[in-house]
Amino acid sequence: MANVVNQTQAVKPASGKHGNVLPLWGNEKTMNLNPMILTNVLSSPYFKVQLYELKTYHEVVDEIYFKVTHVEPWEKGSRKTAGQTGMCGGVRGVGTGGIVSTAFCLLYKLFTLKLTRKQLMGLITHTDSPYIRALGFMYIRYTQPPTDLIDWYDGFLDDEEMSIVQQVNWKLYLSTVGLRECKAAVLYHIKSISI
Repeated sequence: MANVVNQTQAVKPASGKHGNVLPLWGNEKTMNLNPMILTNVLSSPYFKVQLYELKTYHEVVDEIYFKVTHVEPWEKGSRKTAGQTGMCGGVRGVGTGGIVSTAFCLLYKLFTLKLTRKQLMGLITHTDSPYIRALGFMYIRYTQPPTDLIDWYDGFLDDEEMSIVQQVNWKLYLSTVGLRECKAAVLYHIKSISI
């Protein structure tokens, strides 16, 4: 009889970090995106018309493969930053808006699909395009609990294709520091989010 109980427990879907349903950290509507970026995504003709037509995870992954050429929030040259100073001086993506990037439109589209753990793992382990993987890591960064970030990123910190993913601002540490220092930087970042 004890054997039957163990088998039942083994096939029961795991809850929490190991189940297929992903937890969502933060705002359930905004995905924790900067308000200006979100506003530009939601008003983008690309998001409202073309991405509206895409209904499945696989269609969105194909769109990422064919359309994404960078993972910055704004299309190159579309932001007017002249005259801005300080933190809004064209560095952080929070000054005046521009044309929101294809990548951020697709990132929010992934959010609307309510990805499963299996789908998210499919993104971050995808071998066809580093941009697919980058959007997977960005999805993790914006939607997953800060205490889980190390678990998600740990196996990927020595990734050879990370130069593309480095465009995600908080991952820039990877180009200049070792694994131990990067883990420390990510832990620091997690603590700053949690406070």
